[in-house]
Amino acid sequence: MPIWLYNISQLHAALCIIAFVELVSLAGLLATRRYLIPRFHFGEGINDAVSGTVQAIGVFYGITVGLIAVAVWNTNTSAADMVSREASALGSLYRDVSAYPSPLREELQGTLRQYTVYVIDDAWPSQQKGELPVPGKSIMDDFQARLYSFEPANQSQMALHSETLRAYNTLLEYRHLRIDAVKSGLSSTMWAVIWLGAAISIGVAYFYQIVDVKLHAVLVVLMSGFLAVVLFMIVINDKPFYGRSSISPEPYKLILERLMSRATKRHKNNAEGVG
Repeated sequence: MPIWLYNISQLHAALCIIAFVELVSLAGLLATRRYLIPRFHFGEGINDAVSGTVQAIGVFYGITVGLIAVAVWNTNTSAADMVSREASALGSLYRDVSAYPSPLREELQGTLRQYTVYVIDDAWPSQQKGELPVPGKSIMDDFQARLYSFEPANQSQMALHSETLRAYNTLLEYRHLRIDAVKSGLSSTMWAVIWLGAAISIGVAYFYQIVDVKLHAVLVVLMSGFLAVVLFMIVINDKPFYGRSSISPEPYKLILERLMSRATKRHKNNAEGVG
């Protein structure tokens, strides 16, 4: 699907898809009635035959599109859950490093704040354009180098360091999954099946023997409109990180504002009080 479709509001995207499907369907109906149907000899029971074909195609196409819609919805839901998990892992890691001795504590906290700001201000806009985020590897490499250089002095610090390493690995895992999910979506083959199936489903309805062209057009409009709505649902959920309707970076903002900023202010106040 064209990326610009994800950069407009859901309402406008829905209107674009519905209008496109409706116009193409009506154009096909008028062309079929004028140029193709006169070449056939219709007899008694033709509408029954067309109805049977429409029902058979509708059943198989409905099952196919229904399964695709469920899969796309699950992908979108999983992506949102993955974002929440990464933000939660980031918060857990920040809490763990808050117990490290100074000045390592401030260095690790500062690096995590830098990474969080990078995700919100740099990675997310790139994802919404359908591009892979600009690598923030150097930030995490600096964090990893400082974390791995720490040598626990007692059992308590050993337990804390072990838990911090686990939290760090969990964060990396969710980060990699999020980046991999940016380019995820239905393949071109699946989209071909969806659109070709829709065209066949609507095209069969052209062969109903209906004298009134306006009535025939109304039936085709209703049928194509329903298919357009289903297609819109698939389109809008296929790319969870694309466009204006993408998953929000709000979980990271909450971690930055409610945990990291407050912790920074608290440490600053404590330092001033000691001074």
